[in-house]
Amino acid sequence: MSISFRSLTLVAGAAASLLTLTACGGVSELTRQEVARSETAVKQAQQSLGSSEAGAIELQQAKDYFTQAQKAVEEQNETRAQRYAKQAELSAQLATAKAQNASARKAADELLASIQTLRQETNRPATSQQ
Repeated sequence: MSISFRSLTLVAGAAASLLTLTACGGVSELTRQEVARSETAVKQAQQSLGSSEAGAIELQQAKDYFTQAQKAVEEQNETRAQRYAKQAELSAQLATAKAQNASARKAADELLASIQTLRQETNRPATSQQ
């Protein structure tokens, strides 16, 4: 059984074409995982914020970036998908941090108000019982 040079050339050419199409024709699994991670970060930020206004703008930005990342995956634009996925994840993290900061500030303000009330109570003249 002998393979002709022409057949070998055709097979090599087909393999090279297939390799080129595979390299250019899709988004890598790594990029898809990055987009999935960004989706998880956005969902976690949304749960973390609840009805809080702190971080709401950043959460909306994260959602917008995630939508753009999904669109880039559909368009098979790996670079844009990666960029938008990372932006979505970072915006979601910022939204969560702002919500946590606001919550901590509120708790600190409540604690300071309680301390102030206690000080006022201890400085009030004692009423005598007779």
